[in-house]
Amino acid sequence: MQEDADPAFPGAALAYDLAGCLRFYSRLPVPTLPGEGDPHAVPDFRTLPRMLPLAGAILALPGALVLLAAWGLGLGPFLAATLGVTAGVLVTGALHEDGLADVADGFGGGGNPARRLEIMRDSRIGAYGGVALMLSLALRIGALATLLDRGGSLAALALVLAAALSRSAALAPLALLPPARTDGAGAAVGRPSRETLITAGALAVGLTLLALLLGLPPLGGILMLGSSALAALGVTALAHRSIGGQTGDVVGAAQQLAEIAALLGLVAAIPV
Repeated sequence: MQEDADPAFPGAALAYDLAGCLRFYSRLPVPTLPGEGDPHAVPDFRTLPRMLPLAGAILALPGALVLLAAWGLGLGPFLAATLGVTAGVLVTGALHEDGLADVADGFGGGGNPARRLEIMRDSRIGAYGGVALMLSLALRIGALATLLDRGGSLAALALVLAAALSRSAALAPLALLPPARTDGAGAAVGRPSRETLITAGALAVGLTLLALLLGLPPLGGILMLGSSALAALGVTALAHRSIGGQTGDVVGAAQQLAEIAALLGLVAAIPV
């Protein structure tokens, strides 16, 4: 994040944070902006996540476009939803899925906090992690396929909004818990400031209001907001009990469960 003093162009600080979010959370080749510092430096999460909701929406756009294209070609809801989720995973490099698998293995297989953290660092995937990944993909694909059956293009809007809301909600472990280890990603990036959290929350609500204008049912918007927040808070509480803090994997798990909860909330709001 660059300093607000002497900006290279109007809104430069926000643009730098948006670019930083896109780099950190995806495999996209984001160019260095005019006046920006080292794009490969460790991100400063005290301020960077204020643009995370918008970054999440941008990262979901390829998946939404693939989903609509597949649906338009008549591939059916299941294949269209599967291709849309696949595109999203490719864009992010399975970053959050990796965190979910590690948390499932660690929390499910470790008998104490130290052992759980040790398992979470193991690059090998175990039974708990494999099942967690399978269920995460199945629930997201199933929810999007159901939305395609019930609302067509509404599924693409839901995919974009769920990506934005879930990444905002996943800031909960960073904001509420100390790092579980001193040498992990959760400790290196820092904790979001109060102003950053307020800005991210306001942006998430703003994107939800925009989705309402584009046709999202009001009850659906409320349930997506509420369910994503509750899911992330649930992961935060579980991490506090299991390892006494947060790690980058915990944040990834919170994002995955928040996204699933958001999509299921919208499904529940749309009648059969």
